[in-house]
Amino acid sequence: MALEDCKMLDLPKISDPRGNLTFIEGEKHIPFRIQRVYYLYDVPGGADRGEHAHKTLRQFMIAMSGSFDITLDDGFSKKTWHLNRSFNGIYISPMMWRSLDNFSSGSVCMVLASDAYDENDYIRDYNEFLSLARRR
Repeated sequence: MALEDCKMLDLPKISDPRGNLTFIEGEKHIPFRIQRVYYLYDVPGGADRGEHAHKTLRQFMIAMSGSFDITLDDGFSKKTWHLNRSFNGIYISPMMWRSLDNFSSGSVCMVLASDAYDENDYIRDYNEFLSLARRR
């Protein structure tokens, strides 16, 4: 997969003076069926998250509250996005090294995943990732 496959996607936003509503339907608003949902919160100031890649897993990340930066790396180039709205997020294709940092106080990062947790899908060593990514 290439970095160009990863992109910011806007979600439906229903505006109302009483509060806005956004919803996500798998295979409609994001390009996969949702099999798992998890979220990161109470990330200490200065901490980094991520620092791994997935062989086949696809993900969609949203800043539900606060903000953070995500840098994606396909083994050839890198790009950083600043997530700070709950009505859009970043689609992450397989074989992308991801690093999350610059978490604001009280931020919550929600992740929608295409598969259940599988430790064998993770690549946790950056040099191993580079070797695999550059062979494609």
